[in-house]
Amino acid sequence: MSIIITDADAERLLSIPEAIEAMRVAFRDLSDGRAVNPPRLRYSASTPDPTRRYTANIHAGAVESAGVACVRAGSAFAPVQPVNGRKVNVADDVNYTIIILYDLRTGEPLAFMHETYLSGLRVGATSALAVSLAAREDASVLGLFGTGMQAVPNCKAICAVRPIRRVKIYSLNAAHRAAFVQQMVGEMFETIAVDDPREVVRGAHIVACATNSKVPVLNGEWLEGGLMVVTIGNSDALNARHEVDETTFARASEIIINDWDSVEANRQVELSEPIAQGRVKRENVRELGDVVTSKVALRRDPGGIVFYKNNTGLAMQFAACGAILHRKLLAEGTNRTIPTEWFASGKPHL
Repeated sequence: MSIIITDADAERLLSIPEAIEAMRVAFRDLSDGRAVNPPRLRYSASTPDPTRRYTANIHAGAVESAGVACVRAGSAFAPVQPVNGRKVNVADDVNYTIIILYDLRTGEPLAFMHETYLSGLRVGATSALAVSLAAREDASVLGLFGTGMQAVPNCKAICAVRPIRRVKIYSLNAAHRAAFVQQMVGEMFETIAVDDPREVVRGAHIVACATNSKVPVLNGEWLEGGLMVVTIGNSDALNARHEVDETTFARASEIIINDWDSVEANRQVELSEPIAQGRVKRENVRELGDVVTSKVALRRDPGGIVFYKNNTGLAMQFAACGAILHRKLLAEGTNRTIPTEWFASGKPHL
């Protein structure tokens, strides 16, 4: 029996601490060779409507400890026009992405899952995992660039692993800043909007960029010693993005990424170019899984800058979280089921 897992299920059943632990398990397995995660594939195609393009975002992977493999098949049809280096969000943007969970014991499909809520949560949870391993223990001030769909889960997840008391938020749109502050009312930290992007960095212990910008929002000259910087923007074959400038890379004493293979396969020029130019040493770039398993030890320099580049989405993140949701929803009971025999097709065609 296969089931349907909705965004509402994910929001109701998967807590931030559970998502962070799921990321720890996934990245541990990846480092130990027990998770499989080839780089994602993105492509774009023209459509009969000259103002629209079709875009696909495909992930595949498996986490042995979770007992689950998955395929994320992203499908979107929307106008994407760059304006001042940013992506235009439109009211009729449509996303038909489906995540299919498979049982590693039998190969059977376990679930068909929505991805919108989980997409933001797994990014935020992965950022929080890196912060839990690399940021100063007493970090109490978070500076945040961005107010969109990724900003909220990144903010809440980071605040779950460090004693954050104040969040300073900046985006280009003052109304969006005000709305973000209202959305955070009731949290255990104070949220204030600032009008100057430099003020986000001033006095912060962690600075996170959660934007859709293609041009730098953070100037590396603003950084202060002892900071941890977190970014989620990354390039691929369709878009070159630089959420921070090259000075940020050059000033970092440690750089942590999710996956090096994706840097090469997805042409992530914002990291590969500084390495090619000699501004960043390849040996100073660590993979998150190796930090989780202590295969590499981060240098603890009180005046240094640690840069975590959440450089790619990985299918194993959905598999690890999806396994939790599948187990909880089955225990709870659901009538959203599909007969597994509908998908059986005999011997595989090789």
